Amino acid sequence: MTTTATAETTELVSAYYDSWQKGIATFDRERLGRILAEDFDFEGSIAGKRRGPSAGFIAGLQRFVEVLRPPIKVMHRLESGDQAAVLYEAVLPGGAMRFAEFFRIENGRIASLQLMYDPAQYREFGGR
Repeated sequence: MTTTATAETTELVSAYYDSWQKGIATFDRERLGRILAEDFDFEGSIAGKRRGPSAGFIAGLQRFVEVLRPPIKVMHRLESGDQAAVLYEAVLPGGAMRFAEFFRIENGRIASLQLMYDPAQYREFGGR
């Protein structure tokens, strides 16, 4: 992959987190709609695998952001070509837990996201 691809990946992943990491007061649904592919692929520990309009993912992300105590703390982040990985810690009502997100960029948008976390801990800590 080229340096240009990595720069685009870095820019899109930054825009994604800038759209929600500081909490619901700054949640930017419109910006997310511009950076996520319309036929977005998502895989999560509770939701399973889903492909379709990004609006469904954005609604789920909003529910998550509504319960977290901002900001999230990015612990590790790596971009290479059209892919990125981010490990972050978020504080929910019951405590802090870690999440890992894996991105793939295509045609200038985030085409897919795989989210990994402990679903039992998430529910125990008040996630919804």
